[in-house]
Amino acid sequence: MAVLYITHRVPFPPDKGDRIRNYHVLRDMARRAKVSLACLADEPVNPAVRTELEKLCERVAIVPASRGRKLRMALSLLAGHSISEGAFAERRLREVIRDWTRRTRFDAAVISASSLAPYLKLKELDAVPKVVDLVDVDSQKWHDFADAAMIPKRWLYRLEANRIRALERGLPEWTRGVAMVSSAEARIFDSFTHPGAATVAANGVDLEYFAPRQVVPRPNSCVFVGAMDYWPNVDGAIWFVRDIWPGIREQIPDAEFIIVGRKPTPEVQMLAKRMPGVTVVGSVPDVRPFVAEASVVVVPLRLARGIQNKVLEAMAMGKAVVAAPPALAALKTEPGVQLLSASIPEEWVAPVCGLFADPKRCQELGAAARRYVEEHHHWGTCLEPLMAKVFQA
Repeated sequence: MAVLYITHRVPFPPDKGDRIRNYHVLRDMARRAKVSLACLADEPVNPAVRTELEKLCERVAIVPASRGRKLRMALSLLAGHSISEGAFAERRLREVIRDWTRRTRFDAAVISASSLAPYLKLKELDAVPKVVDLVDVDSQKWHDFADAAMIPKRWLYRLEANRIRALERGLPEWTRGVAMVSSAEARIFDSFTHPGAATVAANGVDLEYFAPRQVVPRPNSCVFVGAMDYWPNVDGAIWFVRDIWPGIREQIPDAEFIIVGRKPTPEVQMLAKRMPGVTVVGSVPDVRPFVAEASVVVVPLRLARGIQNKVLEAMAMGKAVVAAPPALAALKTEPGVQLLSASIPEEWVAPVCGLFADPKRCQELGAAARRYVEEHHHWGTCLEPLMAKVFQA
């Protein structure tokens, strides 16, 4: 079989949210079919990345983002579409897809986000069965952003949410399947389409790569890992330092909070200067040593959709995790058994300080967390419902 896979970012290395899922989707499809990968690149791509992708694919096209992206976004909005569709609209990518479809009879075409739906509407793909790996309900994300934003961003985010919702609502009418990362996301999607419209295909975690390490954690230390140019992570880091960290430091004066992640914004970088005990590390080649060496992993996300890979990875490493409820909504964990949950600032101080003082409790939570991901988040089984749609007879 021949499958066309279109992704909004280069799916390698699998070092952040969407890349992690897209890489494993690609790898799973490549075991079953000849995959032609067409992807967009918003940053320079190392030649070694292409080499790794070519090992999996029949052919690979990496299309750099061209100039005029903001103009395309504005024109898309004026035309009644979403800003996101404009952001990922690239003439060169359309040309690649058209050229490939003239030379190859594809048995299925798969995209990694709703913003790529216009590519599936190309005339050359009319007869090809289509699958959308939506992952999260993007329109709901923009509604959440709007609720948290100030005017005029609130108006713009609400408009974007409504435009994407209209796009998402039509997907079941002309695709073979629409996949979501969790039952919670599927329920939202079904609520404005029809019951059973969404297929649930959860995220897994690389259980060998993210394995427990025999390291003695640094006392009274906690770590937050994530791309620090992504608004929900930025918001979470600022909120934790501003509203939660003073209470922790009051009880434990030598406590450390370490922020690890690519491209920290100026607001995130300033946190280390404004509050004692805070360190902003920035980009690192491997987050695992920082996770292993921390006493506790914190995930203070007030805005979150779908499954948070950072939570799964910390659990797979056998770490004690304290997370905000939005970061756990897509999981079947039981707070108090595999991890701890805290919502308002007052609820955070006691569990974090309590874990600092109780290494045995950290070990118990970590062991239960590892067992949970082994049972529920193996990539091979998680993606099977999505693969069933792609390779449906």
